[in-house]
Amino acid sequence: VQLQASGGGLVQAGGSLRLSCVASGSIFGINAMGWYRQAPGKERGLVARITNGGSADYAESVKGRFTISRDNAKSTVYLQMNSLEPEDTAVYYCNAVRSGKGFWGKGTLVTVSS
Repeated sequence: VQLQASGGGLVQAGGSLRLSCVASGSIFGINAMGWYRQAPGKERGLVARITNGGSADYAESVKGRFTISRDNAKSTVYLQMNSLEPEDTAVYYCNAVRSGKGFWGKGTLVTVSS
């Protein structure tokens, strides 16, 4: 499974960005996709994930501000990020799970200025 993420960039606090991640290769059997992030000096942590059936869960810090969605026909997962805060600054990584194995894409940098 290969994952290609896009959509990062620089935005002012209060602004919005939408991240996209396209899965390719051996995508049959992927049952969950999601986004993780890693800020400088911190560990990588879950932002949001969504199953094939559309069930989603979020980190507490982004609930009400971020929305994850998935287009199974396009093998794409999206992360709509609203009301961005400087604390959201991080490298965001796309993740896919297939048969219990995790796959990672290269990160996309999101920088939120105050």
